[in-house]
Amino acid sequence: MLGFTKEEVNTLMEEVGVDKTQIKVDMELLYNGYLFHEDGEHRVYNSSMMLYLFEQILNFGKHTKNIIDENLKTDYSRLRLLVQTEQNRAKLMEISQNNSLISDIIPKFSIDQVHDNKNFVSLLFYMGLLTIDHPEEGQLRLKIPNYSIRTIYWEYIEGLTRDRNKEVLIDLDVQASAIWKLAHQGDPHPYLDYVSRNIFSRLSNRDLENFNEKYIKIMLLNGLFQSRIYMTSTELVVSHGYTDIYMQRSHLFPDLPYEWVWEIKYIKKEEAKKEAFVKSKQEEALAQLKKYRDSYNFAGRTDVKFLSVIFIGKDQYKIEEL
Repeated sequence: MLGFTKEEVNTLMEEVGVDKTQIKVDMELLYNGYLFHEDGEHRVYNSSMMLYLFEQILNFGKHTKNIIDENLKTDYSRLRLLVQTEQNRAKLMEISQNNSLISDIIPKFSIDQVHDNKNFVSLLFYMGLLTIDHPEEGQLRLKIPNYSIRTIYWEYIEGLTRDRNKEVLIDLDVQASAIWKLAHQGDPHPYLDYVSRNIFSRLSNRDLENFNEKYIKIMLLNGLFQSRIYMTSTELVVSHGYTDIYMQRSHLFPDLPYEWVWEIKYIKKEEAKKEAFVKSKQEEALAQLKKYRDSYNFAGRTDVKFLSVIFIGKDQYKIEEL
């Protein structure tokens, strides 16, 4: 009911005859990570997601394009109905941007109290949208358990942005074409133009209050994830730091010619008037990219491109490839 340990996952695959060679995804990255008590010794895999994966392999001989059962995503989509206050929406934004937060878990509250600010984070925990990371400051550090759940937050933030900004234009065909050019032609301009023109430049003043590097990354990541071409991640640990955005080939496209590492910076319009400040940000981004390129993760790889992306205000950007 609560999840499978790694040993149980392996036993289950043997018992039901799942061909391990058909599993082309990182199961730990996608489905593992849940811990329900701070003294727990083992993290567990999401049982619903694992059974969905195994069912697809047994029935079709391969993993489908969806990394999460659409029925399960429908359950999580109810999250939008529960976010009734600006304070709760701010909590979700904080979690999406930082992947974690510090909070208590309230052990019991009635159904008519689910919208209360003090209960909201606990509700996310009980829904499986947060899990225990470790004790901290007399409370608990709660985190997003895995990549699959992280994509639900990205989709939520995009949906919230569209709800609050009717001028935002999401054209999936144009988006898909732009990402195809990024992946196959090594050209980042179409995708960055699309996001800058259709989303960022159309944000309201209220959303611009939250416009920063982390917000930019969420919107970029969600669009990239929707294309299914890349398994996108943020804060990938490398030997010289944490990447802003890493676009790794999806298991669906193993022959993709290009992967990408992007370093994102944001500069306000008034700051951009100082040319020296803009140049310092570009140099800072390129210095970070050089460290990533030389790390054990990417050293010697000719199929990975490294790009500095400097957003200026909500409607301009500068790029430089390493």
